[in-house]
This record gives sequence, C-alpha cells and structure tokens, in this order.
Amino acid sequence: MVRLANLPQAEREAYLDRIASLPTFEGRPWVRGKPLAQRRVAIVTTAGLHVRGDQPFESNGGMDYRVIPGEAASAGLVMSHASVNFDRSGFQSDLNVVFPLDRLKELVRDKLIGALAAFHYSFMGATAPITRYEAKARELASLLKQDRVDAVLLTPV
Repeated sequence: MVRLANLPQAEREAYLDRIASLPTFEGRPWVRGKPLAQRRVAIVTTAGLHVRGDQPFESNGGMDYRVIPGEAASAGLVMSHASVNFDRSGFQSDLNVVFPLDRLKELVRDKLIGALAAFHYSFMGATAPITRYEAKARELASLLKQDRVDAVLLTPV
C-alpha cells in the first residue's frame, strides 16, 4: 500500500479532501456477544479477490462482489484489484495478508473460534464515494445472517 506522504502533492490533497465527504454514524452499533470460541466467522474484503475462473472485477469501480466458498483453497483465489497505488507483492507471497482464510481455519482447528462461514465475500476496493456501497452492504448483511454469521473480519485493501 502506498503511503500518503509518497504520493504526488495533487493526488495527496485529493485524498485528504475526500475526508470531509465520509459518512458519519449516529449511535454505537457495537454490541456484546458470545465468546469468540462460539462464533461463526466470515471474511469481507475489498481486495478484489475471486475464485479462479469466476468473473474478474472491472476497473470501473462497480458495486458488485464475489462469493468465495469457505472451503476454497488459497491457491484457487486470484486478485483482479486494479488500483495503480496497490502493491500486490504481499498478496502474491501470502494470500493471508489480505484474506486470512488459512489462519482462520487454523483458529477453528485450535478451537479459538467456533466455525467458519460457508461463504466469504470480496468487493473491489478503490471505489468512491464509499456511500455507494450501502445497498450491496445491506444485501450482504442479509446473506451473512442467512449463513448464521455472528462475527465478520473486515480486511479493507
């Protein structure tokens, strides 16, 4: 990931100007729940990942997402994230940098988390404005609820 300080001044200022347009949230949506060892966990990422052979993400910043089965092998996932500011070398060395599916499987095996969700989800990052995600986020929340997910690991890229 590129550091803000390393961007050209005009691009840096454009990113900083976007802060004012970020949404604000009233109240506190956080709730206490059961212990992690009893939770069913899903991953939601903006890494632009998909199963090999699935439709790649387009570079126009669409609002769609890809479904990644819980039993997917790391070697079967590819990244079509198209941002020129994104360094893919970490992902290429270890998928778990952006999508820690293998680490979560280990945590289930060690009984530190209860179970993995049947499905995980990937959006394409680098999309503005972020408020355009609301409809898809609500759709995704419904899918997570159907899968009895009660904890989500967000990996923004």
